[in-house]
Amino acid sequence: MTKTVKERVAQYAVETLVKSGMNIGLGTGSTAIHAIRYIGLLLKQGILTNIRAVSTSFQSMLECEAWNIPLYTLNSPDINGILDLSIDGADEVDTQNRCIKGGGGALLSEKIIAYNSRKYALIIDEYKTVEHLGLVFPVPIEIIPEARVPVMQALEQFDMTVSLREAVRKAGPVITDHGNIILDATLKKVSDPNTLELAINRIPGVIENGFFTRIRPTVFIGHSDTVEKREKIEKTE
Repeated sequence: MTKTVKERVAQYAVETLVKSGMNIGLGTGSTAIHAIRYIGLLLKQGILTNIRAVSTSFQSMLECEAWNIPLYTLNSPDINGILDLSIDGADEVDTQNRCIKGGGGALLSEKIIAYNSRKYALIIDEYKTVEHLGLVFPVPIEIIPEARVPVMQALEQFDMTVSLREAVRKAGPVITDHGNIILDATLKKVSDPNTLELAINRIPGVIENGFFTRIRPTVFIGHSDTVEKREKIEKTE
């Protein structure tokens, strides 16, 4: 069976980075799920052993359970707050390997895990690469429900168009794994994502936002017939 671009890039990243004995963060979404499945297959075949996984969402947790991948939390003594590697997808990645995440609603756990990993890798298809973040795909922002109106007003001061994310097969807003709601904010002009990541999180009522700028991952980009590896830029403050 011919592999899809998402399958190919996920498997390439796993084969390149994952070693037996690792503590690994496993991401959320339609590309990251293929990495989980491939790790599960390699464990079943005995090619990988002694993998300890931390999931970023209910979706990735259920997939790990389906493939018998041992699950832990960052607080587990065997993990002790730090991961060897995390693999995840992204919604947009710019030329400096900064990214937007949270299209699947798991940005809070994804950022906690990403920012507590020694190595961080993103697996995407070529259509996720952009020159500037946030002009097409909106920046997800997880907030306390009671703060919806003042947070939206504050975000509009950053020249953003803001909307409440509505659920698809449920009436009302999307509710995150942590019981919060999500705003989607699209930039009206090119802005510095490093500055915005910090500034948005200073708004009272904001839990976390989908800019990932303080850690620069290795990015694996799937094309129709090849996988491009774009090396990381070192973590910045």
